[in-house]
Amino acid sequence: MLNRVAVLSDIHGVLPALESVLAEPEVSTADRIVLTGDITAGPQPCQVLDLLTSLGERVAWISGNADRELLEYRRGQRDTLPDPIAPWAAEQFREDHLSLLASLPRSLSLPVRGLGTVLFCHATPRDDEEVVLVDSRLERWKEVFSGLDADIRTVVCGHTHMPFVRLAHGRLVINPGSVGMPYGRAGAHWAILGPGVELRTTDFDIEAATLQVTRDCSYPDIAEWADYFLLARATDADALKAFAPRDGRDYMP
Repeated sequence: MLNRVAVLSDIHGVLPALESVLAEPEVSTADRIVLTGDITAGPQPCQVLDLLTSLGERVAWISGNADRELLEYRRGQRDTLPDPIAPWAAEQFREDHLSLLASLPRSLSLPVRGLGTVLFCHATPRDDEEVVLVDSRLERWKEVFSGLDADIRTVVCGHTHMPFVRLAHGRLVINPGSVGMPYGRAGAHWAILGPGVELRTTDFDIEAATLQVTRDCSYPDIAEWADYFLLARATDADALKAFAPRDGRDYMP
Protein backbone atom coordinates (compact mmCIF):
# COMPACT_ATOMS: atom_id res chain seq x y z
CA MET A 1 0.00 0.00 0.00
CA LEU A 2 1.41 3.36 -1.06
CA ASN A 3 1.00 6.26 1.34
CA ARG A 4 1.58 9.15 -1.06
CA VAL A 5 1.49 9.20 -4.86
CA ALA A 6 2.26 12.26 -6.99
CA VAL A 7 0.44 12.35 -10.33
CA LEU A 8 1.96 14.29 -13.22
CA SER A 9 0.01 14.40 -16.47
CA ASP A 10 0.43 16.03 -19.87
CA ILE A 11 3.98 17.31 -19.40
CA HIS A 12 4.19 17.81 -23.18
CA GLY A 13 7.96 18.10 -23.29
CA VAL A 14 8.26 21.26 -21.17
CA LEU A 15 11.37 20.76 -19.07
CA PRO A 16 11.24 23.83 -16.77
CA ALA A 17 7.63 23.06 -15.80
CA LEU A 18 8.58 19.46 -15.00
CA GLU A 19 11.64 20.53 -13.01
CA SER A 20 9.54 22.91 -10.92
CA VAL A 21 7.11 20.13 -9.98
CA LEU A 22 9.84 17.59 -9.24
CA ALA A 23 11.36 20.12 -6.83
CA GLU A 24 8.18 20.20 -4.74
CA PRO A 25 8.80 18.49 -1.36
CA GLU A 26 5.65 16.37 -1.66
CA VAL A 27 6.77 15.11 -5.05
CA SER A 28 10.39 14.47 -4.08
CA THR A 29 9.26 12.45 -1.03
CA ALA A 30 6.30 10.63 -2.63
CA ASP A 31 6.37 6.84 -2.64
CA ARG A 32 5.68 6.87 -6.36
CA ILE A 33 5.39 9.37 -9.20
CA VAL A 34 2.81 8.34 -11.79
CA LEU A 35 2.90 9.87 -15.27
CA THR A 36 -0.51 9.69 -16.92
CA GLY A 37 0.62 10.20 -20.49
CA ASP A 38 1.38 12.84 -23.12
CA ILE A 39 4.86 13.13 -21.72
CA THR A 40 6.81 14.07 -24.83
CA ALA A 41 4.85 15.99 -27.48
CA GLY A 42 6.40 19.40 -27.03
CA PRO A 43 9.60 21.45 -27.28
CA GLN A 44 12.02 19.43 -25.09
CA PRO A 45 10.97 15.79 -25.46
CA CYS A 46 14.40 14.18 -25.05
CA GLN A 47 15.40 16.26 -22.04
CA VAL A 48 12.12 15.40 -20.34
CA LEU A 49 12.53 11.67 -20.99
CA ASP A 50 16.14 11.70 -19.80
CA LEU A 51 15.25 13.49 -16.56
CA LEU A 52 12.36 11.14 -15.79
CA THR A 53 14.33 7.98 -16.53
CA SER A 54 17.06 9.21 -14.17
CA LEU A 55 14.56 8.92 -11.31
CA GLY A 56 14.48 5.15 -11.70
CA GLU A 57 11.76 2.90 -10.33
CA ARG A 58 10.03 5.66 -8.36
CA VAL A 59 8.38 6.64 -11.65
CA ALA A 60 5.45 4.66 -13.06
CA TRP A 61 4.79 5.42 -16.72
CA ILE A 62 1.62 5.42 -18.84
CA SER A 63 1.45 6.22 -22.55
CA GLY A 64 -0.81 8.98 -23.80
CA ASN A 65 -2.28 9.33 -27.25
CA ALA A 66 0.37 11.90 -28.21
CA ASP A 67 3.21 9.60 -27.12
CA ARG A 68 1.69 6.78 -29.16
CA GLU A 69 1.27 9.03 -32.19
CA LEU A 70 4.87 10.25 -32.08
CA LEU A 71 6.10 6.66 -31.94
CA GLU A 72 3.83 5.64 -34.84
CA TYR A 73 5.12 8.58 -36.89
CA ARG A 74 8.75 7.67 -36.31
CA ARG A 75 8.09 4.04 -37.20
CA GLY A 76 6.35 4.94 -40.45
CA GLN A 77 2.93 3.80 -39.27
CA ARG A 78 1.35 7.18 -39.96
CA ASP A 79 2.16 10.07 -42.29
CA THR A 80 0.71 13.00 -40.38
CA LEU A 81 0.22 14.23 -36.82
CA PRO A 82 -2.55 16.57 -35.64
CA ASP A 83 -0.31 18.76 -33.46
CA PRO A 84 1.95 21.11 -35.47
CA ILE A 85 4.94 20.66 -33.12
CA ALA A 86 4.57 16.87 -33.01
CA PRO A 87 6.44 15.92 -36.22
CA TRP A 88 9.42 17.98 -35.06
CA ALA A 89 9.28 16.37 -31.60
CA ALA A 90 9.06 12.87 -33.07
CA GLU A 91 12.26 13.39 -35.04
CA GLN A 92 14.26 14.25 -31.92
CA PHE A 93 14.07 10.83 -30.26
CA ARG A 94 17.01 8.47 -29.93
CA GLU A 95 16.44 4.75 -30.33
CA ASP A 96 16.35 4.24 -26.56
CA HIS A 97 13.58 6.83 -26.33
CA LEU A 98 11.57 4.98 -28.96
CA SER A 99 12.03 1.69 -27.12
CA LEU A 100 10.85 3.30 -23.89
CA LEU A 101 7.73 4.75 -25.50
CA ALA A 102 6.95 1.41 -27.15
CA SER A 103 7.07 -0.32 -23.75
CA LEU A 104 4.62 1.94 -21.95
CA PRO A 105 1.27 0.52 -20.83
CA ARG A 106 -2.06 2.21 -21.48
CA SER A 107 -3.08 1.96 -17.82
CA LEU A 108 -1.98 0.60 -14.45
CA SER A 109 -3.46 0.00 -11.01
CA LEU A 110 -1.84 0.78 -7.66
CA PRO A 111 -3.08 0.51 -4.06
CA VAL A 112 -3.12 3.93 -2.39
CA ARG A 113 -3.89 4.53 1.28
CA GLY A 114 -7.36 5.97 1.72
CA LEU A 115 -8.32 5.46 -1.92
CA GLY A 116 -8.05 1.70 -2.38
CA THR A 117 -7.13 0.32 -5.76
CA VAL A 118 -6.57 3.29 -8.07
CA LEU A 119 -6.68 2.93 -11.85
CA PHE A 120 -4.40 5.37 -13.68
CA CYS A 121 -4.95 6.02 -17.39
CA HIS A 122 -4.53 8.81 -19.91
CA ALA A 123 -7.99 9.66 -21.25
CA THR A 124 -10.36 6.91 -20.10
CA PRO A 125 -9.81 3.35 -18.86
CA ARG A 126 -10.66 1.94 -22.28
CA ASP A 127 -9.19 4.46 -24.74
CA ASP A 128 -6.36 7.01 -24.86
CA GLU A 129 -8.32 9.63 -26.85
CA GLU A 130 -11.84 9.61 -25.40
CA VAL A 131 -13.00 12.84 -23.77
CA VAL A 132 -14.68 13.11 -20.39
CA LEU A 133 -15.08 16.41 -18.58
CA VAL A 134 -16.05 17.56 -15.11
CA ASP A 135 -19.61 18.11 -16.33
CA SER A 136 -19.93 15.05 -18.58
CA ARG A 137 -23.29 13.38 -18.09
CA LEU A 138 -23.50 10.25 -15.95
CA GLU A 139 -24.45 8.16 -18.98
CA ARG A 140 -21.10 9.07 -20.54
CA TRP A 141 -19.22 8.00 -17.41
CA LYS A 142 -21.12 4.72 -17.44
CA GLU A 143 -19.92 4.15 -21.00
CA VAL A 144 -16.26 4.81 -20.27
CA PHE A 145 -16.35 2.74 -17.07
CA SER A 146 -17.80 -0.30 -18.86
CA GLY A 147 -15.78 -3.42 -18.11
CA LEU A 148 -14.03 -1.87 -15.12
CA ASP A 149 -13.56 -4.19 -12.13
CA ALA A 150 -15.93 -3.41 -9.27
CA ASP A 151 -13.07 -3.08 -6.78
CA ILE A 152 -11.69 -0.02 -8.61
CA ARG A 153 -13.29 2.90 -6.81
CA THR A 154 -10.87 5.63 -7.92
CA VAL A 155 -9.89 6.54 -11.49
CA VAL A 156 -7.17 9.05 -12.39
CA CYS A 157 -7.09 10.42 -15.93
CA GLY A 158 -5.52 13.28 -17.87
CA HIS A 159 -5.84 14.28 -21.53
CA THR A 160 -8.04 17.40 -21.23
CA HIS A 161 -5.47 19.53 -19.33
CA MET A 162 -8.05 20.83 -16.83
CA PRO A 163 -7.97 19.70 -13.18
CA PHE A 164 -11.07 18.39 -11.44
CA VAL A 165 -12.34 15.92 -8.83
CA ARG A 166 -15.85 14.48 -9.02
CA LEU A 167 -17.95 11.42 -8.22
CA ALA A 168 -19.44 9.36 -11.04
CA HIS A 169 -21.39 6.19 -10.33
CA GLY A 170 -19.78 5.93 -6.91
CA ARG A 171 -16.24 6.22 -8.26
CA LEU A 172 -13.96 9.14 -7.47
CA VAL A 173 -12.56 10.59 -10.69
CA ILE A 174 -9.45 12.78 -10.60
CA ASN A 175 -7.82 14.81 -13.35
CA PRO A 176 -4.61 16.50 -12.14
CA GLY A 177 -4.49 18.96 -15.04
CA SER A 178 -1.41 19.56 -17.17
CA VAL A 179 2.17 20.16 -16.07
CA GLY A 180 3.39 21.70 -19.31
CA MET A 181 0.37 22.79 -21.35
CA PRO A 182 -2.30 24.12 -18.97
CA TYR A 183 -5.68 25.40 -20.07
CA GLY A 184 -7.47 28.01 -18.00
CA ARG A 185 -4.63 29.35 -15.85
CA ALA A 186 -0.85 29.33 -15.95
CA GLY A 187 1.36 27.17 -13.76
CA ALA A 188 2.25 23.50 -13.60
CA HIS A 189 -0.77 21.49 -12.43
CA TRP A 190 -0.50 18.11 -10.67
CA ALA A 191 -2.06 16.11 -7.84
CA ILE A 192 -1.05 14.29 -4.68
CA LEU A 193 -2.99 11.19 -3.62
CA GLY A 194 -3.20 9.53 -0.21
CA PRO A 195 -5.14 9.41 1.99
CA GLY A 196 -7.23 12.04 0.20
CA VAL A 197 -6.80 14.05 -2.99
CA GLU A 198 -5.10 17.42 -3.37
CA LEU A 199 -5.02 19.32 -6.65
CA ARG A 200 -1.87 21.40 -6.71
CA THR A 201 -0.39 24.18 -8.86
CA THR A 202 3.32 24.97 -8.91
CA ASP A 203 4.16 28.50 -9.97
CA PHE A 204 7.46 28.98 -11.79
CA ASP A 205 9.24 31.76 -13.64
CA ILE A 206 7.39 31.66 -16.94
CA GLU A 207 9.51 34.37 -18.53
CA ALA A 208 12.69 32.43 -17.75
CA ALA A 209 11.07 29.20 -18.86
CA THR A 210 10.04 30.78 -22.15
CA LEU A 211 13.60 31.95 -22.76
CA GLN A 212 14.96 28.48 -21.94
CA VAL A 213 12.49 26.70 -24.19
CA THR A 214 13.02 29.05 -27.14
CA ARG A 215 16.80 28.80 -26.73
CA ASP A 216 16.87 25.00 -26.53
CA CYS A 217 14.26 24.13 -29.16
CA SER A 218 14.79 24.35 -32.92
CA TYR A 219 11.09 24.11 -33.82
CA PRO A 220 10.53 27.09 -36.16
CA ASP A 221 7.47 28.45 -34.35
CA ILE A 222 8.70 27.84 -30.82
CA ALA A 223 8.33 31.46 -29.66
CA GLU A 224 4.64 31.48 -30.53
CA TRP A 225 4.18 27.99 -29.05
CA ALA A 226 5.79 28.96 -25.75
CA ASP A 227 3.85 32.21 -25.48
CA TYR A 228 0.53 30.48 -26.09
CA PHE A 229 0.94 27.41 -23.90
CA LEU A 230 3.19 28.53 -21.05
CA LEU A 231 1.00 31.57 -20.48
CA ALA A 232 -2.17 29.46 -20.81
CA ARG A 233 -3.71 31.68 -23.46
CA ALA A 234 -6.49 29.11 -23.94
CA THR A 235 -9.12 29.71 -21.28
CA ASP A 236 -11.11 26.97 -19.60
CA ALA A 237 -14.12 28.20 -21.57
CA ASP A 238 -12.16 27.83 -24.83
CA ALA A 239 -11.11 24.30 -23.90
CA LEU A 240 -14.60 23.24 -22.84
CA LYS A 241 -16.06 24.60 -26.07
CA ALA A 242 -13.53 22.56 -28.07
CA PHE A 243 -13.82 19.38 -26.04
CA ALA A 244 -17.52 19.25 -25.16
CA PRO A 245 -18.82 17.88 -28.49
CA ARG A 246 -16.31 15.03 -28.19
CA ASP A 247 -17.93 13.67 -25.03
CA GLY A 248 -21.07 12.90 -27.00
CA ARG A 249 -23.18 15.96 -26.34
CA ASP A 250 -23.85 19.27 -28.00
CA TYR A 251 -21.97 22.17 -26.48
CA MET A 252 -24.18 24.56 -24.52
CA PRO A 253 -22.47 27.94 -23.87
